Amino acid sequence: MLSAGVCGSVFASPNASQVRRGINLVENDKGVVIIVKNYTGDVLNFGLAKEQYAALNPTKSDRAKFLIVGDDVAVGKTQGKIVGRRGLAGTVLVYKIAGALAHRGASLEEVYDIAQWVASRIGTIGVGLEHCHVPGTASSESALSPSEIEIGMGIHNEPGNRRISPVPPLHELIPQLLEHLLSTTDPERSFLPFKGKGNGDKVVLLVNNLGGTSELEVGAIVKETVKGLKEAGVEVERVLSGTFMTSLNMPGFSITLLLLPSSTDTDAPQTSQILSLLDEATNAPGWKWSSGLPPSTIQQAATTVPSAAGAALPSEGEKLAASDPSAFIDAVKRACKALIDEEPEITRMDSIAGDGDCGLTLKAGATAVLKEIEEGRIVGDDVVGSVIAVSRVAEEQMGGTSGALYSIFFSALAQGLQSNRSPNTTSVDSTLWASAASSALTKLYTYTRARPPSRTLVDPLDALASKLSSGDTVDFKAAVGAAADAALNTRDLEAKAGRSAYVEGDRLKTERIPDPGAWGVKAILQALVK
Repeated sequence: MLSAGVCGSVFASPNASQVRRGINLVENDKGVVIIVKNYTGDVLNFGLAKEQYAALNPTKSDRAKFLIVGDDVAVGKTQGKIVGRRGLAGTVLVYKIAGALAHRGASLEEVYDIAQWVASRIGTIGVGLEHCHVPGTASSESALSPSEIEIGMGIHNEPGNRRISPVPPLHELIPQLLEHLLSTTDPERSFLPFKGKGNGDKVVLLVNNLGGTSELEVGAIVKETVKGLKEAGVEVERVLSGTFMTSLNMPGFSITLLLLPSSTDTDAPQTSQILSLLDEATNAPGWKWSSGLPPSTIQQAATTVPSAAGAALPSEGEKLAASDPSAFIDAVKRACKALIDEEPEITRMDSIAGDGDCGLTLKAGATAVLKEIEEGRIVGDDVVGSVIAVSRVAEEQMGGTSGALYSIFFSALAQGLQSNRSPNTTSVDSTLWASAASSALTKLYTYTRARPPSRTLVDPLDALASKLSSGDTVDFKAAVGAAADAALNTRDLEAKAGRSAYVEGDRLKTERIPDPGAWGVKAILQALVK
């Protein structure tokens, strides 16, 4: 790629003597191509260094080529006539393609020509979620609020051309960004000669992390951008993604398109040559791996494959109804709504005692169960089938440790209802519920080493099952009371399992935070018996 890079201070150009030193270090018989992003300080200092080099080396003055790259599409053409378009992440495609051609031994003119051609065919749009803070400087007065994003951000912390609030989801944001890049009708921003939908436009896509965006989020941006380009009739020949050109640690990203040559373009390199140079291996440490292939089409999974819970636990034989089907559904709805209401408090607890996701996990499960009720898959006249449906929701919608534990417990509860039923039993009474709960907990213990007191959700579950089976009659309210007490008492327990076991013990004791998972069980049970 580049033989040398010359750096200034953060967000500042190097001075001309530093640039000239860089030129001298890579001096060779063929010459040098100086590639500069379009910013005033860079253009002036690199330009001055080039002229000084030519003055000091008159026999080599024609062997120093100067190329300014401006790929920003947020700067309109009217404004661009005054200041020019800023150089952004698309510049790295110029580095890569020209560098690979130079590595193959091409002449100075050939390298310069292809760099110039690539620079004329790239467009970039940046998005910032907040401005970065340069160490040693005052905080920016133009900082974005948590509900805003800024379109058109540069790579030196400079503001964009507009703000959007509230922050739209990716599937709404990406089409707006692509419109800036693909437009052929906007008189201010039709920078690239796209032919329009159905006319065979082909591009290289570069999704660049501006410094503070996670790899997970970059992957989501790539997926949505490829989808948006496909819908716009643009073929993506290559995808590059990762951290190529940052604005220090800015949470944000940029999208770059390199419009590849068409069959009607004259004096243009071949598409195969451009892609070959882009794909050529480099040992430059900042370059990210790519497959060297167009993105594959995502194959849709078959929707008829049953889940593990559903496959393992068919509801066989005569159905078991609730003793009061309507009351059964009402109780399940109350439990779901209680979990949703408790989400902020459970999330607060888990941000201290765990990893912060317990409340949202339980809320996702509760919301999905309500949907199952609405769609008729949880009904009062088929308790076993309904419990299996809850197990499936826990498996598929909750995920993680909580999802697995809930799914196992409800799967085992369904088995307990069937295995403990008496002949000719057609409805579930309190005794059957009690025996099923006890057998479900026994099965759950097969898959977890947590035993009370453990500061986990098994504490209230064990208290519930023990109280239900302790007397001659089943007292659900008393059992739920015992479970609630066990959940509350977890605030004074030492964690022996779960995420809390990794948290500093003194902090948990000082703040007396109950276990979030146990608190979720408490919320469910108390809502069921209201």
